[in-house]
Amino acid sequence: MIRRLGAGVAVLHAGTVLLVSRGNNALWDVPGGGADAGESPEDTARRELQEETGLSVGALRSLGVFPHRHTYPDGNVVAWETHMFTSDFAGGEPRASDDAAEVRWWSLAALPGGVSDATRAYFAALTAVRA
Repeated sequence: MIRRLGAGVAVLHAGTVLLVSRGNNALWDVPGGGADAGESPEDTARRELQEETGLSVGALRSLGVFPHRHTYPDGNVVAWETHMFTSDFAGGEPRASDDAAEVRWWSLAALPGGVSDATRAYFAALTAVRA
């Protein structure tokens, strides 16, 4: 089994969170992805946010570390250790790019149901923090 470090950032604004719909599976997710060699979780989260939405943010707050396994279409199983952060919206117009097919603000009170188990765990932590 392959082990990978990943990171993402939930951008928050006025009771909403910015999510991306993945081009490969159409599931909603927090912007994020795998770390490049030698890259810190914080740098990974910022890079992935920039690549997928075109946005930059200020201070990152740790939401937690989420271990999970993912089986890819080619049969590879990856054991992910995903560091999830939150940050406040710092302005700009989000646009879908890289592996994001769509980008959208979702109310924290009405998050989408079509998500992976890992994303469901991110949502649970996010709504617990915001309660």
